[in-house]
Amino acid sequence: MGVDRVSWYVYILRCGDGTLYTGITDDVPRRLAAHRSGKGAKYTRGRGPLSLVYTEACPDRSAAARREYAIKRLPKREKEALLSP
Repeated sequence: MGVDRVSWYVYILRCGDGTLYTGITDDVPRRLAAHRSGKGAKYTRGRGPLSLVYTEACPDRSAAARREYAIKRLPKREKEALLSP
């Protein structure tokens, strides 16, 4: 009997004021809906409209948390470079 592997994701939102918010989730659409309804992170409340601008799959929650931490430490210009194709 196989076990479904749950993927975790690091995501970046662009807020209406131009700032970037980085987080992790195992369900990107659900988390985006939570942010947009005001039930996500305190930081994103009142900063709409919110646009999902980046996602990166990670093998597990721990890897996603490490990647989130690394991205949060980057200067904004380097975060913007991640968003460019």
